[in-house]
Amino acid sequence: MLNAAFWGLVQGLTEFLPISSSGHLVLIPALLGIDEPDLATSALLHVGTLVAVIWFYRSDVAGLIRTPRSDHSKRIWFLLLLGTVPAAVVGLTLDGPIEIIFSEPGFVAIALIMTGLVLALSSMFQPGERTLEEGRRGDAIIVGLAQALALIPGVSRSGTTITAGLVQGFSRLEAARYAFLLGVPAIAGAGLLQGIELVDRGGFEPTLLVGMAVAAVTGYFAIGALVRLLGRSGLAPFAIYCIGFGTVSLFLV
Repeated sequence: MLNAAFWGLVQGLTEFLPISSSGHLVLIPALLGIDEPDLATSALLHVGTLVAVIWFYRSDVAGLIRTPRSDHSKRIWFLLLLGTVPAAVVGLTLDGPIEIIFSEPGFVAIALIMTGLVLALSSMFQPGERTLEEGRRGDAIIVGLAQALALIPGVSRSGTTITAGLVQGFSRLEAARYAFLLGVPAIAGAGLLQGIELVDRGGFEPTLLVGMAVAAVTGYFAIGALVRLLGRSGLAPFAIYCIGFGTVSLFLV
């Protein structure tokens, strides 16, 4: 139970803060000399973070479901579906090789440092004023490609997609809104694939529900904390963390 709660805390914080959940799930075990979370734990942790983002943006999600044919909903549906395509294509065709090639702790540490540099560069862009409802096809493609890049462990999905949104002229809060709504199908897809594999293998411990609950609660508060920080200081604090933790990990793993 404690093990599940620990990984739930790690997943809930790192899935939404721009510091790479996949990177931490490789580096923390390497640094502490412990095993990575197993398949069952990973599957339920994804369910927990999915609950967190859906609940945080529940008004958006409810609107998309209740009035899918309104102009507002159709625009957002279009942006979400098109933005999901790059990561879906890459994930379904290259996910295995990516995990094998790029999951070495040393490489992950370098990828985390690169994430920090990207976040630092994002502070050079003056936030725009565009809203998600003003998004266009090109925005979805750019942000979607950024999300596909985050399939590499150590590259933050939220960090790259928010940065891509800022480059496209969205405001900080709207860039985060797009990034997290775009994360719903990505997180759901990852959880579904792991769930199918889990069913094939068999094996489920009820104590893992603790990890799912911890991931959901911490994930919800992590999104709120990030949204507040974005309004004040942008992504700079997370850039410092990624560069620092990545550098320390590079020398210790």
